[in-house]
Amino acid sequence: MKRVVIALGGNAILQRGQKGTYEEQMKNVKETAGQIAEIIERGYEVVITHGNGPQVGALLLHMDAGQQLYGIPAQPMDVAGAMTQGQIGYMIGQALINELKRRGINKPVATVVTQTIVDKNDPAFQNPSKPVGPFYDEEVAKKLAEEKGWKVVEDSGRGWRRVVPSPDPKGHVEAPVIVDLIEKGFIVIASGGGGVPVVEENGQLKGVEAVIDKDLAGEKLAEEVKADIFMILTDVNGAAINYGKPNERWLREVTVEELRHYYNEGHFKKGSMGPKVLAVIRFIEWGGKRAIIASLEKAVEALEGKTGTQVRSKG
Repeated sequence: MKRVVIALGGNAILQRGQKGTYEEQMKNVKETAGQIAEIIERGYEVVITHGNGPQVGALLLHMDAGQQLYGIPAQPMDVAGAMTQGQIGYMIGQALINELKRRGINKPVATVVTQTIVDKNDPAFQNPSKPVGPFYDEEVAKKLAEEKGWKVVEDSGRGWRRVVPSPDPKGHVEAPVIVDLIEKGFIVIASGGGGVPVVEENGQLKGVEAVIDKDLAGEKLAEEVKADIFMILTDVNGAAINYGKPNERWLREVTVEELRHYYNEGHFKKGSMGPKVLAVIRFIEWGGKRAIIASLEKAVEALEGKTGTQVRSKG
């Protein structure tokens, strides 16, 4: 039985233009569960990871309003990450259990709130670059920066936002638990939103305010569970070179050497396709058999090799 780690993009939970109500998100999750259930029905052993950016952003706004209106202390970002891992894991887990039962499949599903180890000396901590949370006008943003010790930047003409470090993931604290659950037949949901970033200090774990890229963390998870296939599902059906230009070309089947060459040439934007491409490169270079970047709606076809960007080692 082939083991596949599926990294779900944000569109699996919240579609562009939606408000983010529970009903909207649950409807999207149910549709996603249908795709995953079909993959399981075809005999694959599945491990799931997912994003949580919009949910963390909304939670930070809730906490900010609660603090201003009622004096309720806001929680740090690592705690917000853990809270949304639980929220989304609950939704995906419930939807998947129900969909599997509908198909006559009785498999247990477990969500593991996961801590992701990062290096406290990672250069990212000296250069925060990941925008998080709400937009502010310049005056408010700079006042908050002074009061809270934040770094703020102007974000694409849309307003000012806080930026936090985005360190490289080194592994997951709960990896042995995740592997044990998989070996016992569980479908595991883990490393949500890249996991809760933690550093080790004097042998102790400590949460830090940072954001880990979910696809890079998902790749580490794929290594830890010894996956055969690593599949990133997003809102476009693969990776393209010269994206948006007249000579745009979508990549269908590509070797890891070719993909790294395109990556080094700068074809993939840092904030979008770049981390996805880097993640699949790392997986194949680690020893994975196949990596895929594809559209969520075409997950089953992509797993069968019929669509999406299919990445293999040379030969």
